[in-house]
Amino acid sequence: MRLDIRPTLFALLRNRTGALLVAVQIAFTLAIVVNAVYITKQRLDLIDRPTGLDDQNIFVVSSTGFTSRFHFLPAIEEDLAYLRSLSGVVAATTTEAVPLSGFGVRVPFSARPGDTGVPFAPTYFTIDEQGLQALGVTLVAGRNFRADEVDTQHKAGAAGPGVIITRSFARKAFPHGSAVGRTLYIAGTTTPFPVLGVVDRMLGAYLDDVDGGDVVLQASRPFIVNGGTAYYYLVRTRPGERDRIMRTAEDHLSASNRDRVIDWVRPLTEFKRGAYANDTLIAGFLAAVTVLLIAIAALGIFGLATFNVTTRTKQIGTRRAIGAKRRDIVAYFMLENAMITAAGVLTGCALALAVGYWLAIKEAFPLLDLYYLVGGVVGLYALGQLAAWYPARMAARVPPAVATRTI
Repeated sequence: MRLDIRPTLFALLRNRTGALLVAVQIAFTLAIVVNAVYITKQRLDLIDRPTGLDDQNIFVVSSTGFTSRFHFLPAIEEDLAYLRSLSGVVAATTTEAVPLSGFGVRVPFSARPGDTGVPFAPTYFTIDEQGLQALGVTLVAGRNFRADEVDTQHKAGAAGPGVIITRSFARKAFPHGSAVGRTLYIAGTTTPFPVLGVVDRMLGAYLDDVDGGDVVLQASRPFIVNGGTAYYYLVRTRPGERDRIMRTAEDHLSASNRDRVIDWVRPLTEFKRGAYANDTLIAGFLAAVTVLLIAIAALGIFGLATFNVTTRTKQIGTRRAIGAKRRDIVAYFMLENAMITAAGVLTGCALALAVGYWLAIKEAFPLLDLYYLVGGVVGLYALGQLAAWYPARMAARVPPAVATRTI
């Protein structure tokens, strides 16, 4: 069997319209699919990144006082005593913001007193001595808050005994040396916030911190702004007991104090799903587009190969009559398709790199990883050959006598 490249190329040039359309289709398919797969992988990595929280076993209770008889601090102490007494509860704490929720407080901090710039704006949470345990975060340096350090008269911006911060924020605020024992300041003030401890990882209320989340935790009851009385409980349970305890807690808390209302009780995973809803939608859409484009490209290659076989029945019969074997006919059509695919793939590589660069400049996506481009080239080339295999075998099965009688 001998592969005659020049005659095959000349034959393609004489019938170049169909071949050109398929090559262009392959080029655009490669450019779009490679970038779509790369973006999908980025989105999935973002969704799957660890939160640092025991999010599978945490639920959130939203409570709001609505009468003049509602007493904020006594209600909190009563509710916490009840929640912590429930069998299966690991820890419970109050807070004024919910992790992974998309709503919270960003507070500008600086490592220098009086700094009027806003070098860092981590998410800010108030918790108590059970806060770290309720969140399920890991303390890697320093110490936890003590019960006597929890500020029950907290006003926004007031200093307490100290704060606990995430490792990612510690590295930014104090790039040299340990953060424990150092001091943070709210931007533009000289009020000190000593760093008591560092937790390994915790995503805050906003999930746009791709480096793992910058968070500051302070020992305090939720602060009250403009007389408001809305606050949250974070309750962590033992594995498998979250849903049962959620129902029990909601029933009790809803009836225990007539001067407040329980707005809702939700698992933390619900907030996580909501926060990543757009990323999940984009990943699903791009996956569907990828599959559709690959299918269309395969059908285009299959259609062109089938058309070539159908319109060249007489030429096939002539080659068979003068001694060409079936494998020679298969090899001819496979070579022809390989040349079309190669032209499309080469053009597609340049187009894919151009699209990837444009996305990096305009949309701040990471530059296209060349491994994805190589994988796309190999995959699309193999798909093209596979799509042409059946039409080539169909051509090889044409009997010489029948083919030569066809006009």
